Amino acid sequence: MCLSSSIGTVSLVPQKKPSTVDSQVGNRVRVRRMLLGMSQERLGELLGLTFQQVQKYEKGTNRIGAGRLYQIAQILGVPIDYFYEGAEPQVNNSAATVSPPVAEFLSSSEGLQLAMAFTQIRSTKLRRRVVELVRTMADEEKEI
Repeated sequence: MCLSSSIGTVSLVPQKKPSTVDSQVGNRVRVRRMLLGMSQERLGELLGLTFQQVQKYEKGTNRIGAGRLYQIAQILGVPIDYFYEGAEPQVNNSAATVSPPVAEFLSSSEGLQLAMAFTQIRSTKLRRRVVELVRTMADEEKEI
């Protein structure tokens, strides 16, 4: 239902927010796609979609149907249950949940790139130095 006025059209239908499961599935699509070095454009081409649709799937704005999720799993080379790993059973979809910092970090482009580069460092001593450098930088950031 919409109301029209001289200011424009106002929707009385509440805007639907993505469920935590939709967000989880979309995030897992994004992480896997990025791990493979695949662009949203390429995934969209393989699915017959625009990159904007892929963006909406990854943000959880649009739900991914069962058939489409199956296609995505095939393209990304993972089983369907990969997209649900770590998902909490939902008793009440209206309950707001906050992403753990590690999941949030790994879902960012920079976080994923940093994690992938870090895992390529074989020296334990060098890894510790990198961690210490990042800690120092974070502490200095707090002081600013």
